[in-house]
Amino acid sequence: MTRLNKIYKENVVPALQKEFQYKGPMQVPGLEKISLNIGLGEASTNNKILEDAVVALTAIAGQKAVVTRAKKSIAAFKLREGMPIGCRVTLRGAVMWDFLDKLVNFALPRVRDFRGIPDRGFDGRGNFTLGIKEHTIFPEMEADRVDNAFGMNITIVTTASSDKEGKFLLDQLGMPFKK
Repeated sequence: MTRLNKIYKENVVPALQKEFQYKGPMQVPGLEKISLNIGLGEASTNNKILEDAVVALTAIAGQKAVVTRAKKSIAAFKLREGMPIGCRVTLRGAVMWDFLDKLVNFALPRVRDFRGIPDRGFDGRGNFTLGIKEHTIFPEMEADRVDNAFGMNITIVTTASSDKEGKFLLDQLGMPFKK
């Protein structure tokens, strides 16, 4: 059991039960999965950027990244169906808990002028999406060796039924929201 998963079971579940008056521990919302996505529009012309992104995302997530392809052609973007346009990875279980621990305690504090995450990334159902401008904030990436810095979307999918429950859950897990 990972460190953050242990904190969830010992501290967060009782706090959520007390806050929202859940009758049993199975009603308490938890984390379902974390999805990481890097969208690279220029990958359609430059294949090396896509390869770098896949290697970087695999290192950050600890799990092999999958190349995403265009679903339909868009002439204005010089994009044809089936062209590679990014990469993604979905984390579950122990790998998910390890990644969230790393994100909250190591990566986010390394962001320049960091004052907290705005809480407007909730979708109305308790899931939270956060955008990162540079992938070099993760400890696996050495900023000196990175040729291209690219952003990524991190989506945390919870079993919460509302944004209030989802925010409380993530806040208890240590997500540094703006006050």
